[in-house]
Amino acid sequence: MVELVVGSRASQLARAQVREFLAPVRERYPDLVIRHRVILEDGDLDRKAALREVSERGGGSAFSTNQVAALLNREVDVIVHSLKDLPTENPDGLILLPPPPREDVRDALCGAPLAALPTGARVGTSAARRIAQLLHRRPDLRPERIRGNVPTRLARLKTLDAVVVAAAGLRRLDRAGEIAELLPVELFPPSPGQGALGIQVREDHALARELLDHTGDLTTDAEVRAERAMLAELHGGCSVPVGAFATTADGVLTLHGQVTSVDGTHQIEARLSGPAAAPEKLGVSVAGLLLDQHADRILAQARAHV
Repeated sequence: MVELVVGSRASQLARAQVREFLAPVRERYPDLVIRHRVILEDGDLDRKAALREVSERGGGSAFSTNQVAALLNREVDVIVHSLKDLPTENPDGLILLPPPPREDVRDALCGAPLAALPTGARVGTSAARRIAQLLHRRPDLRPERIRGNVPTRLARLKTLDAVVVAAAGLRRLDRAGEIAELLPVELFPPSPGQGALGIQVREDHALARELLDHTGDLTTDAEVRAERAMLAELHGGCSVPVGAFATTADGVLTLHGQVTSVDGTHQIEARLSGPAAAPEKLGVSVAGLLLDQHADRILAQARAHV
């Protein structure tokens, strides 16, 4: 009997992502025994401390460290992550497979469209990037840091004027009807890898790699590799205000990168195109253009602020 043990976080969204990923696997291998194992992360258990503090305390990522440990310890065969939650470097012995086709990359404003929010409106979000981008466009807004899964954050609309969450999560949870506005990606580029799944396996697990070989989308893979390479070159992470979005057309990859100060007063951008066959090179090049505009200073201030 061939068995595949799939790990993920415990949230409704994480479970929905596992179902989405496994649907074509079950169809292709109807006799394959698949078990789903829920793994709690420090970021799920501690929703009061800053994400950077949670990550440093656990010696890794607030939303992936325990899952990675389970994979390395051979307790599971594959982990289905939200790619934006993963550090840009894989631990020794682990690899990322090409992800399935990407969901909507945009951020969604729930509660009211941006232009309709009154002066001084209170907007909830957990991401430094979203706070910085919102303040750049609307310095009058009062961002409030909120944590928790998607339903928990949406419930905060009872006390806030709006909340910002990833459109991909809302669509995967069949809650797209609660979107008041999809923020334009040209002005609000998402977190690197947003909307994509991170499929992580052990490098030496030949069977898992063979079983999952058909699930990847090479276009999505090239795009997210470029975005994550840019982030890595900037020495960024999920707690700094960095946005990136890559698109592909006729074998040409275009990457838009953006860095915003935490108070929204300073924003720099860079855009470059290159062959889709060399996504990491493109990501490093865009990061270089941002560093030429002193992105390192903005990010140093952001890290001190978090």
